[in-house]
Amino acid sequence: MVQQLIDQLGLKIGANRLPYEIPIHPNLVHFTLGLLIIAIIFDIAGMLFALEKPIFNFLGLTAIRQGFFDVGWYNLVAAAIVTFFTVAAGFFELILADPPTNIKSDWGLGAGPTMFLHGLGGVFLLAIIVAMTVWRGFQRYHSRKSAAKQVHWSYLIAGIFLLGILYLHGTLGAQLGENFGVHNTAAHLLRQGKNPNSILK
Repeated sequence: MVQQLIDQLGLKIGANRLPYEIPIHPNLVHFTLGLLIIAIIFDIAGMLFALEKPIFNFLGLTAIRQGFFDVGWYNLVAAAIVTFFTVAAGFFELILADPPTNIKSDWGLGAGPTMFLHGLGGVFLLAIIVAMTVWRGFQRYHSRKSAAKQVHWSYLIAGIFLLGILYLHGTLGAQLGENFGVHNTAAHLLRQGKNPNSILK
């Protein structure tokens, strides 16, 4: 089925079973993670600004609480946008993957269940990140528009919980590369005793 799709699209597949040398999904994942982590951290810093202000004064830094909330908001919006591309690239690359079926992951799962859970989790996390962005926007522009603290603690607790889910989800993705060699071309080929340079040419 996968081979038929490859033929229909007229793709030239390399050693990593992708029509390009470097997988896109793992790189976009780091954009999603970085933007989301920064968004939550800066909103927490904004909430704790009264505690941090003496430190800023001591260091001679001119920081205002609103600046932290601005960074949190714009990073979250960017994370929501980037995650659409992250998930799309992930599904495209999962469709082209051809992992070994006789290996189990560190969690005792085969390649199929790991790919299924990682793909399903990606869609779930995209929906959660978009929902968090809508929630954050509602607080910023409506419910807490004139408040000194732009977000509720419940939002930040949900954000921290989301980071925990992302850690577990990322572990599944790491297992796809580490245990099954999905689009982890060089390391996987070296493990098989092959020379990636000669195959990629």
